[in-house]
Amino acid sequence: MSEKILTAFGETGKELTNILEQFTQEELNAVPFEGSWTAGQVGDHILKSIVGAPDAIYGPTADAGRAPDEKVAQIKSVFLDFTTKLKSPDFILPGDGPFDKAELNAALADSWKKLAKASEELDLSPLCTLAKLPGSGPLTRLELLYFCMVHTQRHIHQLREIADVRNN
Repeated sequence: MSEKILTAFGETGKELTNILEQFTQEELNAVPFEGSWTAGQVGDHILKSIVGAPDAIYGPTADAGRAPDEKVAQIKSVFLDFTTKLKSPDFILPGDGPFDKAELNAALADSWKKLAKASEELDLSPLCTLAKLPGSGPLTRLELLYFCMVHTQRHIHQLREIADVRNN
């Protein structure tokens, strides 16, 4: 991965840790407004979305036969459009909680560390045959890492909104 992308990936992981650290244990599990997930549920959703990614990245691959970043712009346009509400697939819906702040942060940090390691040591151009994005088909290792990053950025935005409600 280019140095610019590695930096952005690392900054996203730090930003996630920093925002979750701002919530007390009680605030992490408090519903901020009607229809919203708690900050803990957002963290659990992010965790569920990334925890299997290292297995997919290190798992079986195939020649992409296309540019390794072909779907990056599409992934960014979908997940960084904060004006649209997206429906989460059932398998990554968060639990009801309560969530333990230390355990959640440790699990997220561990998964993020594994992804960062993969981004540094692997050829990111092959398709991960275990990673498919609905409507997009199989993703390359690079695209899967981008998905993890921009999906997390989307939810960092959501966590900021939750924090704003808490602070007002």
